Amino acid sequence: MATIATAAERSNISGNSLEFKGVFPANPTPVKSDGRINEKALEKIIQDNLAHGVDGFWIAGSTGEGPVMSEVQRETTARIAGETISGRGLSIMHVGAISSESAAKGAKAARKYGCDAICCVPPFFFRGGDQMTIDHYKRVADASDGLPFFVYNLPQLTQVEITPDLMEKIVDAVPNVVGLKHSAMNFGDIRLFADMGLKCFSGNGTLPLPALTMGAVGTVDAPLSLAPWHYAELYDAWERGDMERAQRLQDGVLEIVNVVRMFGAPAAVTKLILTERLGIDCGRPIPPVTDLTDEQRLVVLAAARNAGLLEAP
Repeated sequence: MATIATAAERSNISGNSLEFKGVFPANPTPVKSDGRINEKALEKIIQDNLAHGVDGFWIAGSTGEGPVMSEVQRETTARIAGETISGRGLSIMHVGAISSESAAKGAKAARKYGCDAICCVPPFFFRGGDQMTIDHYKRVADASDGLPFFVYNLPQLTQVEITPDLMEKIVDAVPNVVGLKHSAMNFGDIRLFADMGLKCFSGNGTLPLPALTMGAVGTVDAPLSLAPWHYAELYDAWERGDMERAQRLQDGVLEIVNVVRMFGAPAAVTKLILTERLGIDCGRPIPPVTDLTDEQRLVVLAAARNAGLLEAP
């Protein structure tokens, strides 16, 4: 494997500040049995990923279980992310919650603890029109006091799709919106969002290279946290214009993604594998998030071993 410079090293070499582009793992959030965030385990995941060349993090997203966190859990997560990542990469803190008030509190915590940006799913559970989504985002953005804002387009879970037309309305109404994570099925919208001047991250860890060719600035997904070295090398090859190397690495991502998706339990799978690889207890998912049975855990570990995910190269 080629030696991959860290995000901070690349920034220093180029003389540029860190940018919202590249490899942003959507890491799991370690939780103790009493519900408290395992701060040391979260720090270790972040430090490990940074050492393997990632550019930033998507904190407390769906794999990070942000939508089911208490406000105390979310604030602790924002604090650890802000303190640990600071200056070494960029932190995008997900603050989405079922109420605008709770999401706004998350945005305030992200600002307080030095996160570089916030992201937010649209309102979920209660159905409404475009204006409800826009009003929700305005309240959350106002609470962040100007932090860059990324929309989280995840209609598979929220039942609300951020189409290019809706995104134009959001951008007009919320000045600090700078981009989005596009996890919707319509892959072609990446090009449309890029043409709008937005920083569009692909939320599909299976297709990092095709997304870059479509105009995405990078990838955000759970598999990146398990194999940061693989995705960082792929992105570096893309930036160097080494398409042959980038394509070979693209060919290898499906095995990684398939492990993460086992049993429909990405939070449990990623916590289990990182517990094994890093030697620190990442805990189990926050109820009601799907957990693994003891038998399933053994199957996942065997698959992870075969995919080379239990030891960093």
